[in-house]
Amino acid sequence: MNKISIKVKRPTLLFIAMILFIAGLADIKYRGLFFRLLPRSAQSFLTSVIK
Repeated sequence: MNKISIKVKRPTLLFIAMILFIAGLADIKYRGLFFRLLPRSAQSFLTSVIK
């Protein structure tokens, strides 16, 4: 691989990871689809942490 593609990949991967992290937090906060798929014990723990 050349150096240009490596320089482009790192910021892109970091940006995608940040977007996924923010989307996950929003899903937990607003009790979205992935939050509902969690077991009840995990849901109650996350609800207590967010509030």
